[in-house]
Amino acid sequence: MKIAITSTGNTSDSEIDPRFGRAKFFMVYDDEKDSYEAIDNVQNVQAAHGAGPQATQSVADAGCGAIITGHVGPNAFNALKMAKIEVFTVESGTVREAVDAYKAGKLKAVDSADVEGGWV
Repeated sequence: MKIAITSTGNTSDSEIDPRFGRAKFFMVYDDEKDSYEAIDNVQNVQAAHGAGPQATQSVADAGCGAIITGHVGPNAFNALKMAKIEVFTVESGTVREAVDAYKAGKLKAVDSADVEGGWV
């Protein structure tokens, strides 16, 4: 399975970006290949509206079945749910640390948004 992780940079040592829709990058971890790929999210960083659903489309297009992020708003959460992408949240750390926590079963899927729409 592929997992997208919101990131402030384009490496697995980058810090988690607490924003989903306006994250600078998505680091996609492929558990079959044990590899990472960076997806630039520049088109949504300054988006006036719709950043969450547009970011969801990018994650879905990458073939991801899960997302690890700091926070997710209601429109993004609903779009992720419709795309059948599980949502996991973390407070801080690096992309690699988040993936390790996921693989160790330390992250629990969330069942609702945890911030209001348009949260920056």
